[in-house]
Formats: sequence, C-alpha cells, structure tokens
Amino acid sequence: MDQHAMEHGAMDHAAMGHDVPDHAAMNHGDMAGMVGALGAYTMMRDSSGTAWQPDSAPMQAIMGRVGGWSTMVHGNATLVQDWQGGPRGDDKAFVSSMLMGMAQRPLGGGTLTLRAMGSLDPLMGKRGYPLLLATGETADGRTELVDRQHPHDAFMELAATYSHPLGNGVSGFVYFGLPGEPALGPTTFMHRFSGMANPEAPVSHHWLDSTHVTFGVATAGIVAGKVKLEGSLFTGREPDENRWDIERPRFDSWSARVSWNPTANLALQVSHGLLKSPEALHPDEDVHRTTASATWNLPLGPRRNLQTTFAWGRNAPTGGEDHHGHPTNAFLLESALQLGRWTLFGRGENGDKGELFASGPLEGRVFNVSKLSLGGYHALPIGKVSLDFGGLISAIGLPAALKPAYGGEPISGMIFTRLRVTG
Repeated sequence: MDQHAMEHGAMDHAAMGHDVPDHAAMNHGDMAGMVGALGAYTMMRDSSGTAWQPDSAPMQAIMGRVGGWSTMVHGNATLVQDWQGGPRGDDKAFVSSMLMGMAQRPLGGGTLTLRAMGSLDPLMGKRGYPLLLATGETADGRTELVDRQHPHDAFMELAATYSHPLGNGVSGFVYFGLPGEPALGPTTFMHRFSGMANPEAPVSHHWLDSTHVTFGVATAGIVAGKVKLEGSLFTGREPDENRWDIERPRFDSWSARVSWNPTANLALQVSHGLLKSPEALHPDEDVHRTTASATWNLPLGPRRNLQTTFAWGRNAPTGGEDHHGHPTNAFLLESALQLGRWTLFGRGENGDKGELFASGPLEGRVFNVSKLSLGGYHALPIGKVSLDFGGLISAIGLPAALKPAYGGEPISGMIFTRLRVTG
C-alpha cells in the first residue's frame, strides 16, 4: 500500500459518530473501518501525535479488524553502513527501527484510538550513530552528544485519543501519552513521506520535532472542518541516556498549535511552546520554541507520489549563559519522489549551531552551518512488505572558523537496506 488513492463516493462513518464529507472516501477495503482520530475527516490526515499531514499523503500500513476494533500496523527496520568524513567523522554499521500499532473503535458516540510505538534503537548504543553537525541529548549524563545522532527510546509512544462530535462539523478531542507527542512542530521526520525515505535524522531535529518522544503529554483541542486548534501540557525535559525505561512525567511545559489543511494536498501549521529545562546539562535554562511548516503532497498515480516539506524552527533560551542565551534558527527543505519501485529524496538544511565545541576557543560560539543530502532507493515488493536497497551522499557548508576542525567541508555517505511494511 505504498500509494493510496482518494475517491469521491460514500463512506459509512456514522457508526463512528462522525459525519464525514464524501471526498473523505478511500479505496482501502479494511481501511474503511477507520476514521480521523480527532474529528470528521479522513484518517489519512492523521500522522504523528496529533499532527496533520495532507489528506492525499500515502499510507503504508497493514489494516485489519479484531472484534469491534479496526487495526493498523506499520513500521520498518533499516540496516545502515554510515561513513562520516573528516577528522570529526566516524564509521558505524547500525540498525534503526520503528514498529507502530493502532486500534480504533466507536465509544459513547465518539471515537477511541489507542496507539503504541516502539523501537530497538537502544541496541545501537547510547552514543547513537555518527552524523556531522548533529547535536542534542547525552550518552552518559555528563557530556553532550556532538556530531552524533542519539538513539530513540524503546518506548516512543503509548497514547490514547478520544474525540466526540460537537455539532455543525465541529469536534473536540483529548490525547494522553506516556510517552507521547505534544502539539508542537510539524509531523515528525520519520512519519512524513518527504522525510521517511532518508535514514539520516535532520540536523535541525532539535529546532522542529524533537519533542516527538515526550514522557508525559496531555493535549486538548477542537477541529472545525479544515482547521484544528490545540494546546498541550507536557514534560519539557528531553529523554535521558537510559533508553529502555519510561520516565517520570512532570507536565511543566506548554504548547499551542494551529493547523490548517486548505486543500487535500496541503498541510500548514504554526506552533509555539515553552520547554521547561529541556536539557539535563543546563537545568536552569528554559526554551521558547516557535515553528512553522508547510507540507505539499501531489499524487501522481499508482505507486507514484511527490511530497515536499518546508519548515522553520526557532529556539529562544532563557535563564542560561553564553550561547545558551541567544535565539537560534533552523530551516529545512526536503522532498521525496516515488516513481514505482524507485524513490528519490533530498534534504537541504541551514541553521545556527552553538553546541559544536565543549572546550577551547570556539566553545560557546554560534555558527551558521548548512547541509545537503541526496539519495534514493529501489524497492523489491514481497507480499505486504518491501525490501529496499539504497544510498545517499551528504555535504556540509561551514564558515571559515570551523573548517580546520572539520577538515574543510567533508563529504559523507550511507548505504542501507530497509525492510518496510507497505500493506
């Protein structure tokens, strides 16, 4: 089910307590049992947490029914050989993975949706994998990870959502997760079609969507047609280096997000939040995060799709010293083009980095850096899964002051094999 198709027709959602317009109908067979988790719209709009993607975005999942529940399973496991160039680079073979299951049923005139997502990323080690310019979190509780991407936690989401129609095309919803994802930022990179083909995490991750694994989230909102207004209370502290546990919720931070899907092919969002003490190594520092994003999706036919995401994030720390007191910005532009069994992808990023040096004359200085990654893969369908074979090449752009430490502007690359649920 690499590519879904939208059809005009009737779809029986009355049993779920929602009146959905005709354009929400889909040709997915068992998928007809599922509706939007937050209101009266097609389930294709739902993505990570309570974020929205374009209604026309592809769905890769195995759908089914168990008793009165409609179910969905999707995920992937990717074996990567990573080569990061220059004196600050490194080589590593690792496996990244994600498995998500969802169950939904009508309840009390509304819709109950349960979701669980896990990963075996902790097996790659607490230091994660080499990735030039990546910063954020810690492997030992004492030093920041620099030029490395941290692994995800074993428990990425354990969440429940309940929505109920309020009349005149309006619905209300609540979402609770331990862990979960608050209403802050765009659809997480590993769940949006434009980003999921690329096995690298964006180096702008901690400006846009790093809160997608948060231990303690409570969100409430209203959906009115193509518009969603929501707010969250959540734990501001990032996950610690113990990737196998479930951490204590604090509910000390907040966020608000406005989402608008003006057409079936476009999803827009603006959000702002206050993260209380997000980094354990800087406990007195809070961060005001603002994000805005646009995701455009264009179905091109069976197994053919183009999606592009543009996103901006701004972190404005308060209460810290040196570079931790200066606002920093990050920009991301990424696309993925599926043409049958071939998928091509690219990602360009530009941002301010102030955590690249823990000591020496460059410690605390903020540098504007850039990165460009291009790649692709070929898919071999095997029943309801696909075996992908691909690779990518990455280049970074650095100011003159950073080039001696990085050996100029090094080139990096990855080759990968991925087993992916397609449905």
